[in-house]
Amino acid sequence: MRVPVSWLRDYVDLPQDLDVAELANRLTLLGLRVETLEAPGADVTGPLVVGRVQTFEAETHSNGKTVRWCQVDVGETAPRGIVCGAANFAEGDLVVVALPGAVLSGGYEITARSTYGHVSDGMICSSGELGLGDEVQLHDSVHQAQGGIIVLGRDDGQPGDDAAGALHLRDHVIEFEINPDRAYALSVRGVAREAATAYGLQFRDPANGAAAEPGDGYPVSVEDPQGCDVFVALEVEGLDATARSPRWLARRVQLAGMRPISLPVDVTNYVMLELGQPIHGYDKARLQGPIVVRRATSDQTLTTLDGVTRTLDPEDLLITDDRGPIGLAGVMGGAETEMSDATTSVVIEAAHFDPVVTARCARRHKLPSEASKRFERGIDPTIAQVAARRVADLLVRHGGGRVASTATVVGMPRLPEQISIDAQLPSAVAGFPISDAAALAALSTVGCRVSVSDGRISAQPAPWRLDLAAPQDLVEEVLRIVGYDKIPSVLPAAPPGRGLTRRQRLRRRVGIALAASGYVESLAYPFVGERDWDALRLHHDDERRAALRLVNPLSEHEPLLRTTLLPGLLRTLARNAGRGQAHVGLFEMGSVFVPGVAGRPKAPELGVDRAPTVEEFKQLEAALPDQPLHLGVVVAGTRGERGWWGAAREVSWADAVQVARDVGGAFHLAVDVEAAHRSPWHPGRCARIVLGESTVGHAGELHPIVCTAYGVPARTVAVELDLDALMPQAPDIVTAPDISSYPVGKEDVAVVVDASVSAAAVEAALREGGGELVESVRLFDAYTGEQVGPGKRSLAFALRFRAPDRTLTDLEIKAARDAAVALAADRLGASLRS
Repeated sequence: MRVPVSWLRDYVDLPQDLDVAELANRLTLLGLRVETLEAPGADVTGPLVVGRVQTFEAETHSNGKTVRWCQVDVGETAPRGIVCGAANFAEGDLVVVALPGAVLSGGYEITARSTYGHVSDGMICSSGELGLGDEVQLHDSVHQAQGGIIVLGRDDGQPGDDAAGALHLRDHVIEFEINPDRAYALSVRGVAREAATAYGLQFRDPANGAAAEPGDGYPVSVEDPQGCDVFVALEVEGLDATARSPRWLARRVQLAGMRPISLPVDVTNYVMLELGQPIHGYDKARLQGPIVVRRATSDQTLTTLDGVTRTLDPEDLLITDDRGPIGLAGVMGGAETEMSDATTSVVIEAAHFDPVVTARCARRHKLPSEASKRFERGIDPTIAQVAARRVADLLVRHGGGRVASTATVVGMPRLPEQISIDAQLPSAVAGFPISDAAALAALSTVGCRVSVSDGRISAQPAPWRLDLAAPQDLVEEVLRIVGYDKIPSVLPAAPPGRGLTRRQRLRRRVGIALAASGYVESLAYPFVGERDWDALRLHHDDERRAALRLVNPLSEHEPLLRTTLLPGLLRTLARNAGRGQAHVGLFEMGSVFVPGVAGRPKAPELGVDRAPTVEEFKQLEAALPDQPLHLGVVVAGTRGERGWWGAAREVSWADAVQVARDVGGAFHLAVDVEAAHRSPWHPGRCARIVLGESTVGHAGELHPIVCTAYGVPARTVAVELDLDALMPQAPDIVTAPDISSYPVGKEDVAVVVDASVSAAAVEAALREGGGELVESVRLFDAYTGEQVGPGKRSLAFALRFRAPDRTLTDLEIKAARDAAVALAADRLGASLRS
């Protein structure tokens, strides 16, 4: 929301020597978020005056360009000669003249200079040269042809007068980022009220003006009073829609960030910016029958003012006439009833639409508008009649015609409910004493009607403060007005000796281990969509599809809470790969959300004057879905760098499995690996990570279709582990292994097994068969081919034996090796390869 300071002065007598930065600071302390401070026109300096063109001569030069050699009266004893290339002015017209010494927008300095055979002693200015923009609509006596200069009206001054005032050139503009709960600040009215509070000044409410009188007017019927509780229709007859907007109005609309277009459009925008009430105008001659507010039917379409034909949803709230839809209520009007230069009769609509209905409609059609932005946050439902009359009066004042004596008024506004709080609650929350009188004064300042009795404050919120709905809201308002800067900053004493929790320490172990291996931590939003399930190739009966759906998602394409970390990681990987980072390893530790059992209890509403009790914490946790902590890792490209030692190694499923082993190692746990088949991994290149009898995750190479769907490099590998399943198994005390000083005994064996037998199973059998003397078992080769026969494969392992108290003899080493092979043969049908 952009607010010109000159507009604020209409409603608050701000100091004449006002420091705009100080004003912004005071408004910030009241809770408004100031984004930027601007000073339009400040870059135009030096003499800028009104001039009258006395005479001119048109001259065509050798380059084909025609210029005018003008004699311009600028209030001096003699006229100045000025060369001008524009042709949209006549003798006797008032123009804007920059005299030598002036500096125009963009730092262009004006001097007397020789051009086209004359010495041009100044410049006749266009709006672009003054930083006013090329599309500014000027008032009825100030106009500018495309590519021409500004021509002032007869009443805009005399030669030699300062032209900046006539143009409303200079101002100060404060731009705010308005929070959703501060909808009233999406108007100059709301910001002016805050400015008056900041300086302790009287506020003149523009909503106290004349209101449209209820009575006979254009026929209106509201079939959905829940979606539209107030609808005002006021007629203006005999309007000259071609009349230009007054300069002051067009300039204010422009400074507020909107483009001036025409008198009817500018006036409706002006009143919306002024009061916060969106207004729409219909060309009465193009209406067919009564206006009806109703829901859409599934077979209807509407062409909106932006020229797009939209298919309507049965949930859309519409403005209709006898022919059908003529507008999306609270969002945008339709093209069929749009006002034009031929419009002479206008039906002004000022209504109050339900915030949720408006917000969903705007998102459904991807059609955010200034109107919907206000309706969906909540506007004052009581000012529709005032706003309609304000628009009508401005139209008649500057475009002629007459206002109908009465207006159609349908419905009654719903007002906020009264709230009661303990008078000492603000003090308890703030941590310093606030008297009852101070609390009452603060609530009165924000428009509440207040009373105090038996130690309790009763407050009726103002109709423009729809965000005040609970005792905590009133406390916030009291603290805001009293001053957030007065709240003491007291750090609670930290209990000594606790340090990190066991869960925090274990989580850090994982992060340190992965970072040491070259992986980079990434954080993603926990939102996914149905398209992610399809991209991951999840079957319709896959438990990961049973995701929680958000009531009000940030994006309609991602309305679900994630049950797996992979979608966010893969999108991040694709973004990095698309920017030339071909070799990337990312990991994320975060919660996934499992719906669990149906019928969870509702979360209790907690106060802010004390900490929740143990029982309340239990109730909160019982209302939440299960949120296990998962680890996700994705890797693409190569591991290591290419150099004189050779090429870098391409990542493979083995890297994913090693990540799972490294995480297990960080917890001092030995995880087992088994072959598995699970989406989104590639069949035959997927491993189940097992701890004891439980599956704790999966790792392997992603399916090619998944890689294509997310736009990540082919053969990307991924891991997902349930850390909540691993952490409880991590030992609290780890005993360091005994280190034997005796030499190691080395034996390599190659065994032939069925192709369906996993290497992990063979490794486990060899380790168990070798007994206590086995120090390590490592797979170093796998072979399939004619030498082992069809359906078979050869696995070669390096066995290492060592005793803690002696040097092993050859016979002991051979016996341990034979025992290891014998158990593999007995359990898995393995045979030594000759």
